Amino acid sequence: MKNILKKSFPFLIALLVLSLIVVKWQFPKSTLSKPLALVSYQTTTKPLSELISKGTEISILIDKSDYQLQIFTADTLVKIYSIVLGGNPIDDKLREGDQCTPEGTFKIVSKYPHGSWSKFIWINYPTTDSWRKHKKAKADGIIPKNATIGGEIGIHGVPKGTDVMIKTRINWTLGCISLTNTDVNEIYPFIDKNTVIKIRK
Repeated sequence: MKNILKKSFPFLIALLVLSLIVVKWQFPKSTLSKPLALVSYQTTTKPLSELISKGTEISILIDKSDYQLQIFTADTLVKIYSIVLGGNPIDDKLREGDQCTPEGTFKIVSKYPHGSWSKFIWINYPTTDSWRKHKKAKADGIIPKNATIGGEIGIHGVPKGTDVMIKTRINWTLGCISLTNTDVNEIYPFIDKNTVIKIRK
């Protein structure tokens, strides 16, 4: 048995080398030099209108930790946009003036052109859950008894010529979600009152 293995060893080595040559010849070097990955639209330059048709029902996930607004159709991630948040980008919103972006599940109240930030997509903060958290924070002494809950939270653009705030991640809002004007204009036509928006830490 040992003699058979010894005699066949050079043949096996040659077969292995030949296989590697064939594989390298069949696939481009760029493919072999990196692991295979699922297709991601995260870095696509294609506008949303080229990825989905008008009237397609979408949902939005806003990930505060990753500074991302993600567009989904059903369970399929279609595209990711960079965002910035309120002056306190970490904590959940408990009261007016805390500069926090609220967390939870929201719906659209309205959307309209905005003179300073291109577009405004108004979400229904405060929700029932927002009020629950607000009242508990008062009861626990986390916020003052006379604190108000606030409102008028939405998704919007930036003052003209200040896209750099998104690129350099400057959290400049009072609690809203801000994109570049190009990006907010891109998602605007696909958003209606059926659009569900989830905001998570």
